[in-house]
Amino acid sequence: MQYTHYYKSPLGNILLVEDNESLAGLWFEGQKYFANGLEKEHEEKFTSVLEQTSLWLDIYFSGKEPDFTPPIKMDGTGFQIKVWKKLLKIPYGTTATYGEIAKEITTRAQAVGGAIAHNKISIIIPCHRVIGTNGSFTGYSAGIDKKIKLLTLEKAIKNKNA
Repeated sequence: MQYTHYYKSPLGNILLVEDNESLAGLWFEGQKYFANGLEKEHEEKFTSVLEQTSLWLDIYFSGKEPDFTPPIKMDGTGFQIKVWKKLLKIPYGTTATYGEIAKEITTRAQAVGGAIAHNKISIIIPCHRVIGTNGSFTGYSAGIDKKIKLLTLEKAIKNKNA
């Protein structure tokens, strides 16, 4: 059984999904692939995992780096999971490029971008920290405006009037 809860963030509502005592989904309302993987049969319930995730988000949106990670469940292809694990290694307040990640796992930047686009646990698996080789802010399924605001919050970039 999956459980859901909506978190009210400064950037809009976020749907949280727990599956088998792990966070399985974290999407901004309306983002591309919203609720991808959410089972038809689910229940709105504020479980301990969703409470931990909400606390993580409270700390994060206060401008601090959380010192814990709620239990997460990566549900995807082997390649997607490999890319998502690389994302988890990008430190708070820094960025990496699609090309850098592609080089590390010996693939093309476009393939990395495709895997990142299907990340079901945004922010915690920090796909917003991946930028274009020329420093451009491309490819965030919740919208470039949110990507810029998240990077600004982390002080990874100077405020771009976001």
